[in-house]
Amino acid sequence: MAAHLPQLLQASGATLAVAVGIGALIGPAQVAGRLLEFGFLRRVHPLLSARLATMANPIGALFPLTLGAPVAALFAVLHGAGNGILTIAKGTLPLVLFGPLGYGGRQGMLMVPARICQAIAPALFGFCLERWGTGALWLSTALGLMAFGALMVMPRQSAG
Repeated sequence: MAAHLPQLLQASGATLAVAVGIGALIGPAQVAGRLLEFGFLRRVHPLLSARLATMANPIGALFPLTLGAPVAALFAVLHGAGNGILTIAKGTLPLVLFGPLGYGGRQGMLMVPARICQAIAPALFGFCLERWGTGALWLSTALGLMAFGALMVMPRQSAG
């Protein structure tokens, strides 16, 4: 998303200057999401944090998809905050669900598909953006909703 954000925002009707300005909100939003996780969300189960994080992008995407450039900053803030929370949840959720025994190896195995998807994502999203303009956000929305659905069927029980 980061590589294509200016083009995406321009496709929604923003000027280049506005797109760059909105893009500058993502970093602070990621930090705010991490602070939210460290403060308030650390009192809740990491599964809830992960669920909230996966819904941030789909909810945020509705703004530029439905209302265009005037509210695109809301997308950037929600997308950034979700990424910030997800960064922490990716480490804490497996620890809570599976326990500390073999944590490093398990994290490595869990991250293989994620890293493959991260390698493919910029080219795929760029292709979709060229074809569909802001409609490419429907792809990221669908992926976020699928991740949320997967997290909804996960058991909440902790490793003993």
